[in-house]
Amino acid sequence: IGAVTEQRRPLLAYGALGLDEIARIGSPAEIRISALGVREGLLYEELAPAERERDPLLAAAADVNRMRSRSPRHGEELISWTDAFMASLGQEETVSERRLRHAACLLADFGWRAHPDYRGEHSLALIAHATLLGIDHPGRAYLALAVYFRHEGLSVEGERAPLAFIAGTRLLEMARLQAATMRVAYAVTAGMAGVLPRARLALRNGTVVLTLAPEFGALASERLANRMKALGRVVGRDAAIAIA
Repeated sequence: IGAVTEQRRPLLAYGALGLDEIARIGSPAEIRISALGVREGLLYEELAPAERERDPLLAAAADVNRMRSRSPRHGEELISWTDAFMASLGQEETVSERRLRHAACLLADFGWRAHPDYRGEHSLALIAHATLLGIDHPGRAYLALAVYFRHEGLSVEGERAPLAFIAGTRLLEMARLQAATMRVAYAVTAGMAGVLPRARLALRNGTVVLTLAPEFGALASERLANRMKALGRVVGRDAAIAIA
Protein backbone atom coordinates (compact mmCIF):
# COMPACT_ATOMS: atom_id res chain seq x y z
CA ILE A 1 0.00 0.00 0.00
CA GLY A 2 2.96 2.28 0.55
CA ALA A 3 3.48 2.48 -3.22
CA VAL A 4 -0.02 3.96 -3.72
CA THR A 5 -0.40 7.71 -3.28
CA GLU A 6 -2.66 8.81 -0.44
CA GLN A 7 -5.08 10.53 -2.84
CA ARG A 8 -5.73 7.24 -4.66
CA ARG A 9 -5.95 4.85 -1.73
CA PRO A 10 -9.68 5.54 -1.08
CA LEU A 11 -10.42 4.57 -4.71
CA LEU A 12 -8.80 1.11 -4.51
CA ALA A 13 -11.91 -0.59 -3.12
CA TYR A 14 -14.10 0.87 -5.87
CA GLY A 15 -11.64 -0.16 -8.53
CA ALA A 16 -11.50 -3.68 -7.11
CA LEU A 17 -15.30 -3.93 -7.13
CA GLY A 18 -15.46 -2.75 -10.73
CA LEU A 19 -12.80 -5.19 -11.88
CA ASP A 20 -14.51 -8.01 -9.97
CA GLU A 21 -17.79 -7.33 -11.79
CA ILE A 22 -16.09 -7.17 -15.17
CA ALA A 23 -14.41 -10.52 -14.49
CA ARG A 24 -17.66 -12.08 -13.22
CA ILE A 25 -19.85 -10.90 -16.12
CA GLY A 26 -17.31 -11.18 -18.93
CA SER A 27 -15.63 -14.41 -17.76
CA PRO A 28 -12.40 -13.53 -19.62
CA ALA A 29 -9.75 -16.19 -20.12
CA GLU A 30 -7.15 -13.74 -18.83
CA ILE A 31 -6.90 -10.16 -17.61
CA ARG A 32 -4.01 -7.87 -18.51
CA ILE A 33 -3.31 -4.67 -16.63
CA SER A 34 -1.83 -1.84 -18.70
CA ALA A 35 0.79 0.49 -17.32
CA LEU A 36 -0.81 3.26 -19.38
CA GLY A 37 -3.89 5.31 -18.59
CA VAL A 38 -6.49 7.66 -20.02
CA ARG A 39 -4.02 10.37 -21.00
CA GLU A 40 -1.93 7.95 -23.06
CA GLY A 41 -5.10 6.59 -24.65
CA LEU A 42 -6.16 10.08 -25.73
CA LEU A 43 -2.73 10.69 -27.21
CA TYR A 44 -2.90 7.34 -29.02
CA GLU A 45 -6.22 8.34 -30.60
CA GLU A 46 -4.54 11.44 -32.04
CA LEU A 47 -1.94 9.37 -33.92
CA ALA A 48 -2.29 8.68 -37.63
CA PRO A 49 -3.55 5.13 -38.42
CA ALA A 50 -0.16 4.10 -39.81
CA GLU A 51 1.58 5.28 -36.64
CA ARG A 52 -0.85 3.31 -34.46
CA GLU A 53 0.08 0.14 -36.33
CA ARG A 54 3.77 0.39 -35.43
CA ASP A 55 5.02 -2.09 -32.86
CA PRO A 56 5.57 0.02 -29.72
CA LEU A 57 8.46 -2.07 -28.43
CA LEU A 58 10.38 -2.17 -31.70
CA ALA A 59 9.67 1.51 -32.35
CA ALA A 60 11.09 2.44 -28.94
CA ALA A 61 14.09 0.12 -29.36
CA ALA A 62 14.78 1.66 -32.79
CA ASP A 63 14.69 5.14 -31.25
CA VAL A 64 17.16 4.05 -28.54
CA ASN A 65 19.37 2.50 -31.22
CA ARG A 66 19.46 5.76 -33.18
CA MET A 67 20.18 7.87 -30.09
CA ARG A 68 22.56 5.68 -28.07
CA SER A 69 24.48 3.22 -30.26
CA ARG A 70 27.79 3.81 -31.98
CA SER A 71 26.38 2.81 -35.37
CA PRO A 72 22.57 2.54 -35.64
CA ARG A 73 22.82 0.58 -38.88
CA HIS A 74 24.82 -2.08 -37.06
CA GLY A 75 21.82 -2.86 -34.84
CA GLU A 76 19.68 -3.27 -37.94
CA GLU A 77 22.28 -5.52 -39.56
CA LEU A 78 22.39 -7.57 -36.37
CA ILE A 79 18.69 -8.37 -36.80
CA SER A 80 19.23 -9.84 -40.27
CA TRP A 81 22.42 -11.59 -39.15
CA THR A 82 20.77 -13.34 -36.20
CA ASP A 83 17.71 -14.15 -38.35
CA ALA A 84 19.96 -16.08 -40.74
CA PHE A 85 21.76 -17.85 -37.90
CA MET A 86 18.53 -18.88 -36.17
CA ALA A 87 17.18 -20.18 -39.48
CA SER A 88 20.31 -22.31 -39.96
CA LEU A 89 19.91 -23.73 -36.44
CA GLY A 90 16.32 -24.70 -37.12
CA GLN A 91 15.62 -23.05 -33.77
CA GLU A 92 11.91 -22.90 -32.98
CA GLU A 93 10.82 -19.34 -32.20
CA THR A 94 7.38 -17.92 -31.59
CA VAL A 95 6.44 -14.59 -33.15
CA SER A 96 6.76 -13.01 -29.70
CA GLU A 97 10.23 -14.50 -29.11
CA ARG A 98 11.45 -13.32 -32.52
CA ARG A 99 10.17 -9.83 -31.72
CA LEU A 100 12.09 -9.82 -28.44
CA ARG A 101 15.26 -10.96 -30.22
CA HIS A 102 14.93 -8.11 -32.71
CA ALA A 103 14.49 -5.63 -29.85
CA ALA A 104 17.60 -7.05 -28.15
CA CYS A 105 19.60 -6.45 -31.34
CA LEU A 106 18.53 -2.80 -31.36
CA LEU A 107 19.36 -2.36 -27.66
CA ALA A 108 22.65 -4.27 -27.75
CA ASP A 109 24.90 -1.19 -27.81
CA PHE A 110 22.77 0.75 -25.33
CA GLY A 111 25.50 1.11 -22.70
CA TRP A 112 28.65 1.56 -24.76
CA ARG A 113 29.36 5.02 -23.31
CA ALA A 114 29.69 3.59 -19.79
CA HIS A 115 33.06 2.49 -18.41
CA PRO A 116 33.90 -1.03 -19.72
CA ASP A 117 33.89 -2.44 -16.18
CA TYR A 118 30.27 -1.38 -15.67
CA ARG A 119 28.62 -1.60 -19.09
CA GLY A 120 26.78 -4.79 -18.23
CA GLU A 121 25.33 -3.51 -14.96
CA HIS A 122 24.60 -0.11 -16.51
CA SER A 123 22.71 -1.64 -19.43
CA LEU A 124 20.83 -4.11 -17.23
CA ALA A 125 19.61 -1.39 -14.86
CA LEU A 126 18.53 0.97 -17.62
CA ILE A 127 16.72 -1.63 -19.73
CA ALA A 128 15.04 -3.27 -16.74
CA HIS A 129 13.55 0.09 -15.73
CA ALA A 130 13.18 1.83 -19.11
CA THR A 131 9.81 3.16 -20.28
CA LEU A 132 9.41 0.46 -22.92
CA LEU A 133 5.86 -0.31 -24.02
CA GLY A 134 4.30 -3.43 -25.52
CA ILE A 135 6.25 -5.78 -23.27
CA ASP A 136 5.56 -7.89 -20.18
CA HIS A 137 7.84 -8.52 -17.21
CA PRO A 138 9.43 -11.76 -18.53
CA GLY A 139 10.14 -10.04 -21.85
CA ARG A 140 11.73 -7.06 -20.13
CA ALA A 141 13.88 -9.41 -18.04
CA TYR A 142 14.96 -11.19 -21.25
CA LEU A 143 16.07 -7.91 -22.85
CA ALA A 144 17.97 -6.76 -19.78
CA LEU A 145 19.73 -10.12 -19.37
CA ALA A 146 20.56 -10.53 -23.07
CA VAL A 147 22.38 -7.18 -23.14
CA TYR A 148 23.96 -7.82 -19.73
CA PHE A 149 25.28 -11.21 -20.88
CA ARG A 150 26.57 -9.61 -24.08
CA HIS A 151 28.93 -7.48 -21.94
CA GLU A 152 29.66 -9.69 -18.94
CA GLY A 153 29.52 -13.31 -20.10
CA LEU A 154 26.81 -15.93 -19.96
CA SER A 155 26.58 -16.91 -16.28
CA VAL A 156 23.73 -15.96 -13.91
CA GLU A 157 24.73 -15.09 -10.38
CA GLY A 158 24.06 -12.76 -7.48
CA GLU A 159 21.84 -9.81 -8.22
CA ARG A 160 20.88 -11.13 -11.66
CA ALA A 161 19.17 -14.25 -10.24
CA PRO A 162 15.80 -12.50 -9.58
CA LEU A 163 15.67 -11.30 -13.19
CA ALA A 164 16.47 -14.81 -14.38
CA PHE A 165 13.57 -16.10 -12.28
CA ILE A 166 11.23 -13.50 -13.80
CA ALA A 167 12.35 -14.38 -17.33
CA GLY A 168 11.73 -18.11 -16.81
CA THR A 169 13.72 -21.04 -18.15
CA ARG A 170 12.81 -20.61 -21.82
CA LEU A 171 13.55 -16.88 -22.10
CA LEU A 172 16.68 -17.20 -19.95
CA GLU A 173 18.13 -19.76 -22.35
CA MET A 174 17.13 -17.58 -25.29
CA ALA A 175 18.84 -14.59 -23.65
CA ARG A 176 22.04 -16.63 -23.28
CA LEU A 177 21.86 -17.73 -26.93
CA GLN A 178 21.22 -14.18 -28.13
CA ALA A 179 24.06 -12.86 -25.99
CA ALA A 180 26.50 -15.54 -27.14
CA THR A 181 25.65 -14.67 -30.74
CA MET A 182 26.07 -10.94 -30.13
CA ARG A 183 29.40 -11.50 -28.36
CA VAL A 184 30.68 -13.10 -31.56
CA ALA A 185 29.26 -10.26 -33.67
CA TYR A 186 30.80 -7.46 -31.61
CA ALA A 187 34.18 -9.19 -31.48
CA VAL A 188 34.19 -8.98 -35.27
CA THR A 189 32.62 -5.57 -35.84
CA ALA A 190 33.40 -3.45 -32.75
CA GLY A 191 29.88 -2.15 -33.22
CA MET A 192 30.48 -0.73 -36.70
CA ALA A 193 28.14 -1.26 -39.64
CA GLY A 194 29.11 -2.92 -42.92
CA VAL A 195 31.07 -5.85 -41.50
CA LEU A 196 28.39 -8.41 -40.55
CA PRO A 197 27.23 -8.95 -44.16
CA ARG A 198 30.77 -10.26 -44.85
CA ALA A 199 30.94 -12.45 -41.75
CA ARG A 200 28.38 -15.22 -42.12
CA LEU A 201 27.40 -17.30 -39.09
CA ALA A 202 25.59 -20.58 -39.67
CA LEU A 203 25.26 -24.20 -38.59
CA ARG A 204 26.91 -26.31 -41.30
CA ASN A 205 27.23 -30.08 -41.13
CA GLY A 206 26.70 -30.06 -37.39
CA THR A 207 29.26 -27.31 -36.67
CA VAL A 208 28.64 -23.63 -35.97
CA VAL A 209 30.87 -21.88 -38.51
CA LEU A 210 31.79 -18.21 -38.72
CA THR A 211 32.97 -17.50 -42.25
CA LEU A 212 35.02 -14.31 -42.55
CA ALA A 213 35.79 -12.55 -45.81
CA PRO A 214 39.55 -12.70 -46.64
CA GLU A 215 40.08 -9.03 -45.77
CA PHE A 216 38.89 -9.81 -42.22
CA GLY A 217 41.09 -12.87 -41.78
CA ALA A 218 43.26 -11.12 -39.18
CA LEU A 219 40.22 -10.97 -36.88
CA ALA A 220 40.38 -14.76 -36.35
CA SER A 221 42.02 -14.29 -32.97
CA GLU A 222 42.06 -16.42 -29.84
CA ARG A 223 39.48 -14.09 -28.30
CA LEU A 224 37.08 -14.63 -31.21
CA ALA A 225 37.74 -18.39 -31.13
CA ASN A 226 36.84 -18.47 -27.44
CA ARG A 227 33.58 -16.64 -28.10
CA MET A 228 32.76 -19.09 -30.86
CA LYS A 229 33.41 -21.98 -28.47
CA ALA A 230 31.07 -20.38 -25.92
CA LEU A 231 28.38 -20.07 -28.58
CA GLY A 232 28.94 -23.69 -29.55
CA ARG A 233 28.45 -24.78 -25.93
CA VAL A 234 25.15 -22.89 -25.73
CA VAL A 235 23.76 -24.70 -28.79
CA GLY A 236 25.52 -28.02 -28.04
CA ARG A 237 27.69 -27.99 -31.17
CA ASP A 238 31.32 -27.70 -32.14
CA ALA A 239 32.40 -24.29 -33.45
CA ALA A 240 34.91 -23.16 -36.07
CA ILE A 241 36.14 -20.09 -37.94
CA ALA A 242 36.67 -20.21 -41.71
CA ILE A 243 38.19 -17.67 -44.13
CA ALA A 244 36.53 -17.62 -47.54
